[in-house]
Amino acid sequence: MIPVKPLVEAAEIRIRMHVRETPLEHSAVLSGLTGATVYLKLENLQRTGSFKVRGAFNRLLSLTEQERTSGIVAASSGNHGAAVALGMNALGLSGIIFVPESASRAKVEKIRQLGADVRAAGDDSGATELFARAYAADRRMTYISPYNDEAVIAGQGTIGAEILRQLPSVDAVVASIGGGGLISGVAGYLKSVKPDVFALGVSARNSMAMQESIRAGLVIETEHLPTLSDGTAGGIEPGAITFELCRSLVDEFIDVGEDGIRSALRLFIESHAMLCEGAAALAIAGLLAAKERLRGKTVAVLICGANIAADKLKEAL
Repeated sequence: MIPVKPLVEAAEIRIRMHVRETPLEHSAVLSGLTGATVYLKLENLQRTGSFKVRGAFNRLLSLTEQERTSGIVAASSGNHGAAVALGMNALGLSGIIFVPESASRAKVEKIRQLGADVRAAGDDSGATELFARAYAADRRMTYISPYNDEAVIAGQGTIGAEILRQLPSVDAVVASIGGGGLISGVAGYLKSVKPDVFALGVSARNSMAMQESIRAGLVIETEHLPTLSDGTAGGIEPGAITFELCRSLVDEFIDVGEDGIRSALRLFIESHAMLCEGAAALAIAGLLAAKERLRGKTVAVLICGANIAADKLKEAL
């Protein structure tokens, strides 16, 4: 496994001027519903409205001169693309962001507004990643994965370092899972300092590639149906380093249906007076579904982003 703790500590120093240290807010409502002491790590207030800016900046700031000048290629369902676009803009780099043909229009438009060249390829995020990696290799460009990259994982892990400073008593973390970069970085860091921290990974039942792959013992192709949690949808790359990280770091996986995600989204908006996206609501839904397992614990729930299209929000509400 990669040495998460030193990589995260280096990433914290590297990206600090480019990212926000987001609030960790106590949730009286979720605490009351679960019997746990629940805090929300508000990455929905992060730059670009998502945690992804941490990993993107850490990777971009780690590039060699040759990698910088060769041009950047990224694959994304939306948030990683926006984060890479912001980073390229800030650092004077150029590149292409490939998105799935089914990507959220709101997220694609945000990437374009940040100045990136956006192109559609593939039916889901897994297919888009394979296409983008091959495109970069053929043209000797620099590919930046949304999760299958040590520097990206370490950047996401800076959330864990912030949580530990803000809430030293934390003993459980809940995160939604797509490619696994978020929970790999955060749980990897937290467990390196507090080995008994419990990590709960939450999958959308309509698209749960990581959970089903871990159950099978290797990365497999899985079915992907439409889900409100579009940020976690799609397959994962064969050989992804997050597979072993998730298998060793995540103590329990849980999956949630679309009704649960929608209910959690409404609950968050009504009780916290702010917006979150489907992938963030997925983590809240997982918290509620696992409340007996988490009762009595001090829990940090990762509110991973705020980027949701108006039509999706209307449908959910």
